[in-house]
Amino acid sequence: MRPFTLLKHPSAFLPVAMSLGALATVLIFVASHGTAPQADEGAAAHIWQLLMAAQAPIVLFFAVKWVPQSPRQAVPILALQVGAALTAMAPVFLLHW
Repeated sequence: MRPFTLLKHPSAFLPVAMSLGALATVLIFVASHGTAPQADEGAAAHIWQLLMAAQAPIVLFFAVKWVPQSPRQAVPILALQVGAALTAMAPVFLLHW
């Protein structure tokens, strides 16, 4: 089995999709409102938080299920999931939100 055939499973691709959705939320907010500090957290911040927090149990489930069965195929997917999450966190960290 090739590593990216595991991406067909929802527990593999959902965290990546959720991270991309969180990144898109931040980019759309910045494009429409700018980077100036806001007085209060808005809907975009809450959507980002929900998307990032909700993917943690999915990643944990993926790791528990697939790493013992086929570690050689699962570890690159875990790296992709972590990389996607870090990419979604980068603008928030860099803009000091």
